[in-house]
Amino acid sequence: MSTATWVEGPDGYGLALDDGKLICRNAKGKQLASVPKAVRESEQAGRLLALRDWLSEHERSCRETVEQWMLRSLPVPRRALEALWPDPAWRTALENAVVQGAQADGTPIADALGFLRGAKADGGIGVVTLDGETDWIDAPCAVIPHPILLAELDDWRELATELGLKQGAAQLFRETFARPADLEEDAHAVDQFAGGRFEELNHALGRCRTLGYRVSGGYAVLPVWEGGRLVEARFWIGTDYPEDETYTDDLTWVDDRERGLAVGEVGPVAFSEGMRMASAIYAGRATEAQEEDA
Repeated sequence: MSTATWVEGPDGYGLALDDGKLICRNAKGKQLASVPKAVRESEQAGRLLALRDWLSEHERSCRETVEQWMLRSLPVPRRALEALWPDPAWRTALENAVVQGAQADGTPIADALGFLRGAKADGGIGVVTLDGETDWIDAPCAVIPHPILLAELDDWRELATELGLKQGAAQLFRETFARPADLEEDAHAVDQFAGGRFEELNHALGRCRTLGYRVSGGYAVLPVWEGGRLVEARFWIGTDYPEDETYTDDLTWVDDRERGLAVGEVGPVAFSEGMRMASAIYAGRATEAQEEDA
């Protein structure tokens, strides 16, 4: 039986949203297999569908905002968490994120780390620690660490799996890349994802768009704020005609003055996220198997 909240529709019909789908019942309360055309095109149905679209956009915005807090290592005031927690969309994006208690300036507090389970004025920030214990952190702020910064990342992943915890924002199971030991610190580029062929530049551009990466001047670009400064990862995809064949090239990083950075100057988050971007775009290249099928 549906637990949807019904609103009055035209001619005695009832309307509701069930998992994003518009449903209808007649005046006798019987749910119909489909929504009659006149009811589907009514003003009441239009308002419900507009609400559905707004809620979907709100959920996406909350999730992306939480990921930005993680990418920028931004301290989130406890009062903000307390205010946002009752909103289901914010709670879904925040719940089970690994957070660390922090001072107002973002300085982490030692031994104040755990899965976020709640926030309240009279208790603090509720977490489940790596030992599986529930704790309340009395801290003015919380930081959501990027997974590359979690020393015991595998343990956090294992515990999340054991407890069946789901994260609304991609954190623990986000693909990470540590700088290889054989990559010289004075190197200015990574060529691991160079040479990826796309039959058309349009295909590479579409890949970037689907993944949410901006393209500028022939590069897929990703800004990352780390250690109080802006670093931009750039991955070459080409600038020829959209219908022409293109090949990927080096992954590089620049600072806020467009100065090229050696990999030794790039922080672990900016390095990992740049590699993640390049890897994801490169994965969409034309492969020999696809060419043979064609």
